[in-house]
Amino acid sequence: MSYAAQKYSADIFSEENIKKCVLPYYGLETAIVTQIKFKDTDKQRAVYRIDDTNNSYCLKKVYFSKEELLFVYSSIEWFYRNNIKVPRILPTLDGGRFVNYNDMLFILTPWIDGSKCNYDIKENILSSSENLAKMHNCSEKFHSIKGSLVRKSFDNINASTCKHFNHLLKYSNSAFKYKDKFSKLFLQHFDTNISMAQTVSSISNNIKTDNLSKSLCHLDYVNKNIILDTNNNIWVIDFDKCRIDYCVHDISYFMRRFMKRTGTNWDFSLAIDCLNSYEKFRSLNLDEYKYILVYLGFPQKYWKISRDYYKNIRKCNKNSFVKLLNKAIENDTYQYEFLYQFINYIENKFNAKLY
Repeated sequence: MSYAAQKYSADIFSEENIKKCVLPYYGLETAIVTQIKFKDTDKQRAVYRIDDTNNSYCLKKVYFSKEELLFVYSSIEWFYRNNIKVPRILPTLDGGRFVNYNDMLFILTPWIDGSKCNYDIKENILSSSENLAKMHNCSEKFHSIKGSLVRKSFDNINASTCKHFNHLLKYSNSAFKYKDKFSKLFLQHFDTNISMAQTVSSISNNIKTDNLSKSLCHLDYVNKNIILDTNNNIWVIDFDKCRIDYCVHDISYFMRRFMKRTGTNWDFSLAIDCLNSYEKFRSLNLDEYKYILVYLGFPQKYWKISRDYYKNIRKCNKNSFVKLLNKAIENDTYQYEFLYQFINYIENKFNAKLY
């Protein structure tokens, strides 16, 4: 991006410009504007806190089309009307659902005060899991308003897992070829990670996708988007990635985020408690447990860093990649142990052999 384009972009998203060109549509031209986040990427986004005399709001520049925004709007309204705590998209003075300024779409919601879900507090995780089950229960029959682009995504986990498994085999050949610092580290941990990849690839082949329940899913249900207010009520924010999908994709994404942390470190008992909390409100069948197992058991970070490294080996910062790989593998033995504990648990729970 040229200097002129960068300056133009900065000017357009400045607090002064937002106050002048966007907030009048809401009658908030005298409010205080504070930029919270700005990402000048292909999916350009900006987030502002708007403080008026009596209320605070969140103003967000979205990075998708009007038709997709109508789907997101429908999703938020659906959850709101089914007693899930979400910040509704507020209307403009003329009743519009968004502001179109300079071919960019902006939405305004109430600002939710509270603290994000703390993964070091077990009760936060368990209550968030219960809330997710309630979201899935109430949105099985979801439908969006006219004019929406209906988002659906039922990715084949078997196809992606087997493809990534084969990638790891290919990267091992590259590692033997290059024999650099990254490659030596990759090979030192290859047996553990390829064993996990091979096991879950085998299990993924037996998942009957027709048995996977579907609903409206958040798909970014992580701590920064789960807010606990002063009364410990859970509020769910940021529905930018929502779509109709397998419920277990939502659960698995939620669980992997806290399981891979050093603090929770592939804690098997925590994972089971989390699933039990979900099942208080929505039961899971054998194929759904298999899906969760495959999603959690594949060495995702090890695969992704290796992919990026060997794809860019001639121009990347090799020392940075070594640091990233070191971080990815520091808990791989815990993930390995978790995987086989989880396999035994599922086999006992359903009296079935997984592979």
